[in-house]
Amino acid sequence: MVKSTRHAKYELYYHIVFVPKSRGIFDSADLAEQGSAQYRRSRLTEKTKERLETIFAEICEDKGLELAECEVMPNHVHLFIGSPPKNAPSLIVNWVKGISARKYNQQYDDRVKWTRSYYVGTAGSASKGAVEHYIAEQEGDDE
Repeated sequence: MVKSTRHAKYELYYHIVFVPKSRGIFDSADLAEQGSAQYRRSRLTEKTKERLETIFAEICEDKGLELAECEVMPNHVHLFIGSPPKNAPSLIVNWVKGISARKYNQQYDDRVKWTRSYYVGTAGSASKGAVEHYIAEQEGDDE
């Protein structure tokens, strides 16, 4: 659905994916053997999953974002968030990861930490091809 601010109409959605840090302690042999797999252990389950879903919804409401979809998997998180154009995708990710870890860790004994990396992709109602077609159609309108 197209939304608006005083000066813009927009429909911006971001697909954000990030993973938790492992809470286990590894020696150097374990790290060499596992590599980045250390961050893919299942720990976002049951109560942790429910708590995080609630926290993500609270963050989006507080920041004026639309949480269109939220899926907390055992070893990663998928969020589909709508935002006004004033918010950079990196800012949204920083809000979601930073505030969620802080809120969770203040309220519960089991700690949550996120890795520094993340994925973000854009989505909206128009595909890349549709936008290219629209732009190509506009070339002859100025004459």
